[in-house]
Amino acid sequence: MENFHEAMMEYKKQMAQGTILTAYRGLMAYLMELRTQLSSRYPDYVVSGSLYTGYMDMSYFSFTSKALAERKLKIAIVFLHESCRFEVWLAAANKQVQTQTWKLIQESGWTKYPVVTSTQGADAVIEHILVADPDFSDLPALTGQIERGTLSFIQEVEGFMAG
Repeated sequence: MENFHEAMMEYKKQMAQGTILTAYRGLMAYLMELRTQLSSRYPDYVVSGSLYTGYMDMSYFSFTSKALAERKLKIAIVFLHESCRFEVWLAAANKQVQTQTWKLIQESGWTKYPVVTSTQGADAVIEHILVADPDFSDLPALTGQIERGTLSFIQEVEGFMAG
């Protein structure tokens, strides 16, 4: 494996070419615009005030219905950098709520969305792929896919939790 110095030399070279910098800036702008658009279209939802940009592993923001927020649950719209895909996650306000929710789903036999194998080291209870291969050449269509998939996910989770 490369040492840190060699990795930084490659990083510098890639940054000088400009493609990674352009892509990253475009992605962050898109995610901020997506957050703003969802916030304005769905004023009854709780939307995080900022975008978590991450360490080039994941970037996300939360977009949660009031019903889930009251249960100390949240929905995260996540971009995973390495796999270059969008996911929607059911997450919790803390580890205790995460573990309780994980156990509730496991014990119920609900299989609409499989839960993570363990809450240890996990940031979510459920991780569901929204868009496996996003088409960034048509941002309105991509936004529509993410929006529809997220709303459907929220509706399904709320239905289960109310059940």
